[in-house]
Amino acid sequence: MTYPKKMPLLVFFDVLMVLASVYLAYLLRFDGIITEELTNQFIVFSTITTITITGCSLYFKLYNRIWQYASVGEMLSIFKAVTLGVFIASLSMYVFTGEWISIAIMFRTLQNLMFLIGGSRFAWRIFRDRFINKDEESAPAALIIGAGNCGMMIARELKYNSNFKVSPIGFIDDDLIKHNFQILDLPVFGGRNKIHQIVESRNVQEIIIAMPSVSRKVISEIIAICKETSAHIKIVPKLETMITGNMSKQIRRVEVEDLLGRETVQTNLDEICGYVRDRVILVTGAGGSIGSELCRQILQFNPKKLLLLGHGENSIYTIEQELRSKYIYAPIETIIADVQDRERMEHVFKTMHPQVVFHAAAHKHVPLMEKNPGEAIKNNVFGTKNVAELSDQYDVERFVLISSDKAVNPTSVMGATKRIAEMIVQSLNRTSRTKFAAVRFGNVLGSRGSVIPRFKEQIKNGGPVTVTHPDMVRYFMTIPEAVQLVIQAGSIAKGGEVFVLDMGEPVKIVDLARDLIKLSGFEPGEDIEIVFTGIRPGEKLYEELLTKEEGTTSTMHNRIFVANPQQVDKSEMHFQVKRLEKSLELDAEEIKNVIKNIVPTFMNVG
Repeated sequence: MTYPKKMPLLVFFDVLMVLASVYLAYLLRFDGIITEELTNQFIVFSTITTITITGCSLYFKLYNRIWQYASVGEMLSIFKAVTLGVFIASLSMYVFTGEWISIAIMFRTLQNLMFLIGGSRFAWRIFRDRFINKDEESAPAALIIGAGNCGMMIARELKYNSNFKVSPIGFIDDDLIKHNFQILDLPVFGGRNKIHQIVESRNVQEIIIAMPSVSRKVISEIIAICKETSAHIKIVPKLETMITGNMSKQIRRVEVEDLLGRETVQTNLDEICGYVRDRVILVTGAGGSIGSELCRQILQFNPKKLLLLGHGENSIYTIEQELRSKYIYAPIETIIADVQDRERMEHVFKTMHPQVVFHAAAHKHVPLMEKNPGEAIKNNVFGTKNVAELSDQYDVERFVLISSDKAVNPTSVMGATKRIAEMIVQSLNRTSRTKFAAVRFGNVLGSRGSVIPRFKEQIKNGGPVTVTHPDMVRYFMTIPEAVQLVIQAGSIAKGGEVFVLDMGEPVKIVDLARDLIKLSGFEPGEDIEIVFTGIRPGEKLYEELLTKEEGTTSTMHNRIFVANPQQVDKSEMHFQVKRLEKSLELDAEEIKNVIKNIVPTFMNVG
């Protein structure tokens, strides 16, 4: 057992306090007159008491405690140490001298020790709080949302931890019972309806949301109120995250994900393990945002081997290094290949024998694909056709296509090619032993094609933030959430389905831009301008998740729906794809006309 370096000094002061306590006990008991006989008794008793109190203090670890945070627990330990020490000293006095110490002296000694030893510890805490810790009056004011255990812990850290540069001024809590009471000498002002008032009247510069156990919906509602104030908003993470690190590093800025108010995805681990564990899993586009997250999550289910396939060597190298650093002995195989190269892909299937395929490789940038429709077709249509047909040929158990909400009533070449990709896997499913399925969802926050990284970069550069249209709306979900649902959808696929993920409520892009500006500590329109640039080729104001013909039926998972299956004839699909292949020699407009023959709902606006 190790002890603090200052322990000899602490022991020295405790010895002085023990001697003073015993001496005061004799003075009070005998009205200030201590005879020679009593002096001898005092010397022996004080010596024994010093030894026993020191021993009991060591036993109860009084020298291993941080008295800056002393509380009831520390006071109880002092009481135990002092009581046991005085009792043993009195018993030892009788054993060694044959004299019993009077009850009055024992009681007064105990009383004095509690006052001196306990009082000195708490006096040190009060002294540090008032004179040594940061100057609370000069520190920026912080308002804590949540007056529970976590809020109290945050308040204590803010008050006493020099790593924080703000000072708490009180709490906000919706619990009526706590209103007008104090916690750590800080008032509970009231419910969330008081946030605006307190921020303005007390010049609050920082709001800390300390409610790690409440639902995301409640968090989203609180953030919506806080972001209307001038204060910077920070949030305490979930309890399981807090456990892994120190509090000063765990409090973080509010991110866009917090605004969505979406609950954590609940996945059925048994179902997922059933088709992923001990299987050879192939992920195409493994270096992309969705592909790389698929790889991260799949490794948690102990596959026999994970094949990381991608066309860009840098992105594949990056995800490989990340996975190998986290899973040292992970069964990973990296493959540099283009899904458009049929011969190369056949070699992969023939030698690697994948049993489950997640096809995430695709061109996704709408405006770029409008200018380069031939490349969109090659990658999104023929690349999917190659991987899907080889999955059928080499008896892959399950094939999951990562699709997009842009495939519904598409207005872009990118969206139309993703719809054709869906049709290809649906046509193959009718005659194949492989279970083919597609998973359709909207935008994912933080992906390379998302507006979020672009907005953040524009804010970092001082603006302006560019939005195409004030009425443009999109569905959003986080990358990990989307991938969890993709893997879950693969487990419930029976073949031929187009799964649709619950995307929640659509979000106006201009509101997203305003939120990001505010969360970055700036004021929209004052510090950072928002500029409307006009709708780009292939874009539409809002996205849809289903066509009128499809509709949906529910699945056993409350966040996954399945579109009513569309019958796609395999021979007809083969014929149409052949026509599409020949159209690559034509100009862009003629290519789009051929696409419209395959996808009648395609209404190109480019």
